[in-house]
Amino acid sequence: METFDRGSAGSARVAIVGGIHGDEPAGVRIVERLAAELPSLAAADREGGDGGLVRLVLANEPAIEAETRYTDADLNRSFPGDPDSEEYERALAPRLTAELEGFDAVLALHTSHSAPPPFAIFSDLAESVRRTVTGLPVDHVVDASGLRSTTLDSTVPHTVSIEVGRQGSEGAVEFGYDACLAFLRVHGALADEPPTFSETVVVKGSEEVPKGGGDPRVHFANFEEIPEGAVFAEDDVHTHQVEEPGVVPILASENGYDDIFGIYGRVTGVVKPPGEGEPRVYPRDDGDGRAEREERGGSGGDGEGGENGTGRSERAE
Repeated sequence: METFDRGSAGSARVAIVGGIHGDEPAGVRIVERLAAELPSLAAADREGGDGGLVRLVLANEPAIEAETRYTDADLNRSFPGDPDSEEYERALAPRLTAELEGFDAVLALHTSHSAPPPFAIFSDLAESVRRTVTGLPVDHVVDASGLRSTTLDSTVPHTVSIEVGRQGSEGAVEFGYDACLAFLRVHGALADEPPTFSETVVVKGSEEVPKGGGDPRVHFANFEEIPEGAVFAEDDVHTHQVEEPGVVPILASENGYDDIFGIYGRVTGVVKPPGEGEPRVYPRDDGDGRAEREERGGSGGDGEGGENGTGRSERAE
């Protein structure tokens, strides 16, 4: 793990983490670029800084060097970790957590094989998380609070993850860099221009969609509502047919993950910018009765449809 501490225009302590997965070079390039561009701590103090700190982290150096997702275990499935583990990433997780302890806001950079648009992910909607989410240049944020408890954003307070684009693309690097500048502005670490905020649509993740084997096929893109009865994804083992309206895919991909096609989710409302009420999910009022349905569904529901969840998976024998 490599860290770069840089100066801040404000008093907040914020961090940006890249290289959690070694085969996602966009985050590495963004962190290195910011390390080269942001002022040193001494320079920030001379320029009238207010004692804040920007910590830039390259998390998984061996995996970055090998250009592989991980060496022993997926780091973003290894938190809180074990300092005595023989698996590198499980031992790394508590070290990374310690580097981020006490920070006011953390942004973790990711890319995927999934189609655009970019989106953010949170597990706990604290005030600083609300500020990050509504200040990033994304239209959607995924509420992952019911999915896993082994990710960075589910274990380190005030953390938001962002999927900045397609893995290996220049577009992901440029968008992710701009997103990091927006993150620094909304937390007062960068004063080159005023921050901007907007309502962000919340999609509650409900269940992972398993892959089996053979030829994988995905028929819907991220956040595209899947019609009732339609097949979201299939391979030689599974056929995933959605049996309820309102289901959208998250991280939909044929080859991005070994074990899942993505995640089922539902739109539950919006997060409002700072100063507009409490940091929670509000019903979305778009004039077609959606707000009433979302209020009945609740912002904290798990999005599952009865005992069978949101869809039916037929397994080939």
